[in-house]
Amino acid sequence: MLEYIGPLEGKRLLEVACGRGGFARLMASRGASVFGADFSAAALRIASGKNAGNGNSAGRVAFAQADAQKLPYASKSFDAVISCETIEHIVDPRAALTEMARVTKPDGCLYLTTPNYFNAMGLYNVYARLRRRKASPGDDQPLDRVFLFPEIRRLIRAAGWRIERADGTVHQLPVMPRHNPVQLPQMEANRTLRRMLAPFAFHYFALCRKETAA
Repeated sequence: MLEYIGPLEGKRLLEVACGRGGFARLMASRGASVFGADFSAAALRIASGKNAGNGNSAGRVAFAQADAQKLPYASKSFDAVISCETIEHIVDPRAALTEMARVTKPDGCLYLTTPNYFNAMGLYNVYARLRRRKASPGDDQPLDRVFLFPEIRRLIRAAGWRIERADGTVHQLPVMPRHNPVQLPQMEANRTLRRMLAPFAFHYFALCRKETAA
């Protein structure tokens, strides 16, 4: 995310599903005015407590409990929206992406990441379910969707965004059951190679621009 987001000084940003506020505080410490929204009141209490004791971000972050499918912000309020590992846990991801477009200023940006199972991890998930073994996704979330690379792009475009840049991160091979996947850090280090293999990465990143007519 930080490779693409660029200078933050003076920008007005919204992070959807900010959790305990770590990334929101980081963006605020770099000069942005940040609004963090999350469905979890417990996470927001932690976020507010951590922010109050952080001199680099205190006063530059405002947290609110909110549903991503109906954001409590005025239209065209933000220069950019950040959404990390969020849409796969939402009942109607297209509605959430449409709301993110609504609250973004004309020509504003969306920085989005979400798991992508168009890869070896997706095949391993199928294998595990056939063997009736537990496999991610689905074990630790009330709702956890399986997205494939083309479906993610379709949802983004249908919600009024234009994809300007795509990338992927976490390239790994699930070699043995009940063992962590083998990481391939050389693919992460080479930015050109990483982008070429983005459709097969475990996490998909999209830098999107709000369509003028959205």
